[in-house]
Amino acid sequence: MKLKVSIGLIVLLFSTLAFAGNKKEIPITTDSKAAMTLYIAGQAAADVGNGTEANRLFRAATEADPSFARAWLQVGNNAFSGGEFNAAMTKAESLAKNASKGEALLININLRFMDNNFVKQVELAEELVAVYPDSPRAWLTLSNVQAGLNRFEDSRKSAKKAIDLNSGFTPAYLAMGNSLVFNDPKDFTKAEHYFKKAIALQPGEDNHYWGLGDVYRASGKLQEAADFYRLSTLLDANNGTAFVKLGHVNSFLGNYDDARENYERGIDAAQPEGAPFLANYKHFTWVHANNPKAGVEGLKKLYEGIEATDLPTRQKTGAMIFTLTNAAMICMDKDMHDEADELLEMRGKLLRADAEAVGTPEFSRIQEANIVFFKGRAAASRGDLRTAQKMAKENKKLVQDEENPRKMEPYHQLMGLIYLEQHKPGKAVAEFRKADLTNIYVKYHLAVALEDSGDHDEAEALFKEVADWNFNSVGYALVRKAAIDHSS
Repeated sequence: MKLKVSIGLIVLLFSTLAFAGNKKEIPITTDSKAAMTLYIAGQAAADVGNGTEANRLFRAATEADPSFARAWLQVGNNAFSGGEFNAAMTKAESLAKNASKGEALLININLRFMDNNFVKQVELAEELVAVYPDSPRAWLTLSNVQAGLNRFEDSRKSAKKAIDLNSGFTPAYLAMGNSLVFNDPKDFTKAEHYFKKAIALQPGEDNHYWGLGDVYRASGKLQEAADFYRLSTLLDANNGTAFVKLGHVNSFLGNYDDARENYERGIDAAQPEGAPFLANYKHFTWVHANNPKAGVEGLKKLYEGIEATDLPTRQKTGAMIFTLTNAAMICMDKDMHDEADELLEMRGKLLRADAEAVGTPEFSRIQEANIVFFKGRAAASRGDLRTAQKMAKENKKLVQDEENPRKMEPYHQLMGLIYLEQHKPGKAVAEFRKADLTNIYVKYHLAVALEDSGDHDEAEALFKEVADWNFNSVGYALVRKAAIDHSS
């Protein structure tokens, strides 16, 4: 097994080994020295954002000690699909009786993803910090759970508590920085401060530099961002993520050939498990260049290539679902309705197969709600509003019993799209305000609805916010040019 080990990772590995012996921390339960070493290395990789590397190291830890519950938990945390996540978490749950109380709580927190019980997740995370009040990692866990519920101020307070407990705990600085870049209220000056603190703690860690590059990209300083992404690649020529982020910048600057070259470098550098996900972004360049058909064709070929790989089925499934989702979104947005229906049919089969692999009725309902939501979006995009409304009602029914305060966001997004098609912008505004406004595609449509309803000031402000977003996704590729046109 070939794994990248940077200077920064080595530094973090030894600091984390010392940290693991801290009696105030959540105990790590294994009798195997080899498994412990691999686990600590995996945690170090995960802490700086090397998810693929972390997945491999945690799997190696479970091979060294198959009864290592916390290693199985972390395989789940760094999984590539719902099926892989569930298999790891089922194993972790079966071994929880051998783990510490803190590890059992961490496992139970993760298990709540499978039934979307985010209320219980918060309760468990709060219990974790009550049991381990001096543990920075416990507070960071609570911070992550709070962020999942869009409780960003609470999340930042918890991350700050982790820093107060251990000023050398780099993951908390990264969490603060990312929150201030991506979540309201944003503060790029403070985000820059936290990323620079992380760099001061680990000056050789390449990922921290692309984190700082993200701050400058969010601030509209694209050339400065590119400089830090290049610096990251100099620290590690195999940093696929940095090359991909450089590709994003060139996509926004209109340098599409350069962007594709950047993406190719990133794909080539990536581990096989992660490469298919990164490869999606190469095909978004065609959408940015106003050639959506070329983007869809590229994604369809990518899908076929993933299907032909020898990756484990659960990892292939996640990559194929991601690719089909992106291709279908382009088709729905660009009036390629027959292709959208075909892609969504393929996607639905994969989601149901993933649900079957998980094997719980709760997860099956989650997947079915997602399938219905996309069917509704496809129907709305082609003007079949009766079917779209039927799918919206079915989505609502499927999620109604979930203990998740955000469960209705897809329903409200779909209803907002339906009201836009019905030329009822006031009702569309009301629905979009209750949808997921951290999703830039949703925020753009709220701006459209506001403009149509006559609220030009708020619409203009939102169009500018979307235009300046500068973080790539298929949704952003679809709306960026229109937002720029509206805000210019």
